[in-house]
Amino acid sequence: MCGIVGYIGYREAYPIVIKGLKRLEYRGYDSAGVMLYDGTDLKVSKTKGKVSDLEEKSSKEITTNGTIGMGHTRWATHGVPNDVNSHPHLSNSGNLAIIHNGIIENYEPLKKELINRGYTFKSDTDTEVLVNLIEDVQKKDNLKLGKAVQIALNQVVGAYAICVFDKQKPDEIVVARLGSPLAIGVGEDEFFIASDASPFIEYTSNAIYLEDEEMAIVRLHKPLKIRKIKDDSLVDPYIQELQMNLEQIEKGGYDHFMLKEIYEQPNVIKDTYRGRLHANTGLIQMAGVEDNIEKFLHADRILIIACGTSWHAGLVAEYVIEEFARIPVEVEYASEFRYRNPIITSKDVVIAISQSGETADTLAAIKLAKEKGAFVFGVCNVVGSSISRETHAGAYTHAGPEIGVASTKAFTTQITVLTMIALRLAKAKGTMSNSDFHRYLQELEVIPEKVTEALASTNDIAKEIASIYKDATNCLYLGRGYNFPVALEGALKLKEISYIHAEGYPAAEMKHGPIALIDEKMPVVVIAPKQGHYDKVVSNIQEIKSRSGKIIAIVTKGDVQVKGLADHVIEIPETSDALSPLLTTIPLQLLSYHIAVLRGCNVDQPRNLAKSVTVE
Repeated sequence: MCGIVGYIGYREAYPIVIKGLKRLEYRGYDSAGVMLYDGTDLKVSKTKGKVSDLEEKSSKEITTNGTIGMGHTRWATHGVPNDVNSHPHLSNSGNLAIIHNGIIENYEPLKKELINRGYTFKSDTDTEVLVNLIEDVQKKDNLKLGKAVQIALNQVVGAYAICVFDKQKPDEIVVARLGSPLAIGVGEDEFFIASDASPFIEYTSNAIYLEDEEMAIVRLHKPLKIRKIKDDSLVDPYIQELQMNLEQIEKGGYDHFMLKEIYEQPNVIKDTYRGRLHANTGLIQMAGVEDNIEKFLHADRILIIACGTSWHAGLVAEYVIEEFARIPVEVEYASEFRYRNPIITSKDVVIAISQSGETADTLAAIKLAKEKGAFVFGVCNVVGSSISRETHAGAYTHAGPEIGVASTKAFTTQITVLTMIALRLAKAKGTMSNSDFHRYLQELEVIPEKVTEALASTNDIAKEIASIYKDATNCLYLGRGYNFPVALEGALKLKEISYIHAEGYPAAEMKHGPIALIDEKMPVVVIAPKQGHYDKVVSNIQEIKSRSGKIIAIVTKGDVQVKGLADHVIEIPETSDALSPLLTTIPLQLLSYHIAVLRGCNVDQPRNLAKSVTVE
């Protein structure tokens, strides 16, 4: 989950690397480090903490000139977050420097063998083992760096994206990937290396994305060479033109990326259905679905695999697809699915959901499903990501870069895509009347306007409620039907960014345990829009009320019944039951945000988390 930045060219590397690390800090921020080469000396500075701490430290302990550099922002796996365990790591000779995203699973036996050969280790990391393994191979057989990296990587088990520099060969950087993303930006007489394209978008719009088990030697004044790690065969580099722009990854006047991304939702939902949803003509056109419609229609079941917020979007999809298209749906955590020897056949359709398109567990689950003969459809946000390449077909959400670690706009755009799939399948199967189909298309088309309205009407009240409950130690979120997954997502948001323990529950299940927790100090968020299970939810609210719980209710505009019972009410515009998650989630995002701000938490970079979980 770490962030990698590298530069080789004619510019000063340090400012490029530091700025790039700041853009990649969403990937991990336990520690940060930089390596520079000025033509004579290899200089390293690293520290526990954030990139801003690195800036301060490096200005004191190294000179920051040089046109070759590498940087790293870490999410700790092996070894606690401290200065010593921070990357880059040097080999025993001091000639090789490495930065690494991933996990080397067999590092312990490799470390023991290297210790027997006289190597010493300063850190507890698997990465320091890898750099010394490369050096050992290099010395033993008198090999060039590229070949030594290749041989060493064939001895390791695990996942990695790496950059390796040898000060004895200072005109090149060797990079490789297996399971963790790596992009190479191609400029005029310069190259950029990064975990994603954000560090170099202002310098070049040309990028090469390495595939799994590929390595590249990035050299000055020479064409890029990409090889397969296993068999050394050459790969033709495929240069993609970047779709991202600089504006998308700047805060744009907002205090936090998360707040900006919450407020982007009307536009990104519209971008997600643009060109796909044609309400006037009664059409949904999604190439990935259209080209494989028979596979969907003849599936015994649809299996949805995902992690975190994407899993919650999958739960919404389960309700929507089963209701609309009458196809059985199961939703699984990717991390559990891959380890429980699941029953899966060629008659199954698997939908894999991931914002980043790099989630390690989801990728592994996809590979397992493909081995069993299932058709795999991907829903992800990042163009060119591993999941988009690994799946048979798919649909991109068009949320744009999501920098805040806690997912917001990715969630609503995922629901948008999955709802469109459900509607298209319902149309093809004939499980929905023509009039209902047209009504849903029209309702979905106006959702962005209703989200805009919800944002305008709920922000101030969410802020007010936040000021009352910011010191709560626990919180319960309740919802039924389509809004049960929204309750789970609301609880997750609060946990992620404010560090308040929160639990999402089906409202009726409250009586089977959580009701024991309810007292006058316990805020209970109840999602109660005026359709579906409204009367039942009202009964649940009365049960909470009778036990002195503090009720924060999300209700449809104009609601009277719940208003009379709740301590606080947040109103949202009316829409159909199936589309309500796109609106009910908005006040929950804002509530979590304002509570986190009032508690002084780092909203965009909550402790211990990372945006893209590329390790198991």
